[in-house]
Amino acid sequence: MEKPATASPAMTIRKPEGVTIRAVAERAGVSAMTVSNVINGTGKVGPVTRATVLAAIEELGYRPNIAARRLAKARATTLGLVYSDRRTPFIDSVLLGALRATNARGLQFIAQAEEGLTREAAEAAVRALVQSGAAAVLLVPPFAELLSGSGLFEKLGVAAAAIATGRGLPDISTVRVDNRAAMAAMTAHVVDRGHRRIGFLAGPTSFSVADERLAGFRDGMAANGLPVDPALVIRGGFDPASGAEAGRALLSLPDRPTAILCSSDDMAAGLIGEAHRMGLRLPQDLAVTGFDDTAIAARLWPPLTVIRQPVGDMAFRAVEQVLASLRSRQVEDRVVEFELVTRESVARG
Repeated sequence: MEKPATASPAMTIRKPEGVTIRAVAERAGVSAMTVSNVINGTGKVGPVTRATVLAAIEELGYRPNIAARRLAKARATTLGLVYSDRRTPFIDSVLLGALRATNARGLQFIAQAEEGLTREAAEAAVRALVQSGAAAVLLVPPFAELLSGSGLFEKLGVAAAAIATGRGLPDISTVRVDNRAAMAAMTAHVVDRGHRRIGFLAGPTSFSVADERLAGFRDGMAANGLPVDPALVIRGGFDPASGAEAGRALLSLPDRPTAILCSSDDMAAGLIGEAHRMGLRLPQDLAVTGFDDTAIAARLWPPLTVIRQPVGDMAFRAVEQVLASLRSRQVEDRVVEFELVTRESVARG
């Protein structure tokens, strides 16, 4: 009786449906990501490597999982945003800019509000977005600073970009203004208007912009040969209540400042409200400035002199950055122009 034929030891028989992308990668001597790039026509793959991967695919009889590819394609069209649960004109500008950018590209956009300002809370928010299908994530301070260096994005396989940070980050693309130079320019403007006793409302240290703006104020004072009085520098939150509280403290001093520079428009709004309550005339008795040029700035009385950072456009550009990062895995720090907008809230001291 003739024995059934058997495969020789040198021959390996595989069923095509049992071959994985990892097996192809091992046969070709490349990473699974490289195999995926060859199959999907993405990324940068040299012709020799591409030919090696295609030969391994043919040899092993690999057949891509069509359903999985469709899912991956759908996932790549979804962008997420993590923002503070406390809605502000700044956050509204970010949301509108991101929505405008994603609509222009036919992408899905989901936003995750997070109240907790800790790394654990930020990580949980990003994971929730990824579980909802986001392939890339946009961040605003302080979430960008909290997550930089955590390795979370590499672990999850998603790209990230941050809007309006105080500095570039090593592992997250950023789009921002030069906050230090901007506040130095504002300080010089106020000094040029004749003010010498100048107060400053700084933001919380968890926001990288806060220290950059404070440094810019110090630069501007030093450049004009003026000392910084520590009693006139107060830290708080980027909100009206914090501005009002700082205003009460500074404006109750026997030798109160003639001008106060604020690190956000919301802080300036709170300060102006408190100054009106105390019976001060603005800008005759007190000059006030803001930062951002949100919708509230021009509606205050008097209208607010500000540093304008184009928040909506920055969010639009951050979407471009994060989409580029999906393809190249490169990190970019993009610094855009700011503008000093003069209005009636600063008069000669």
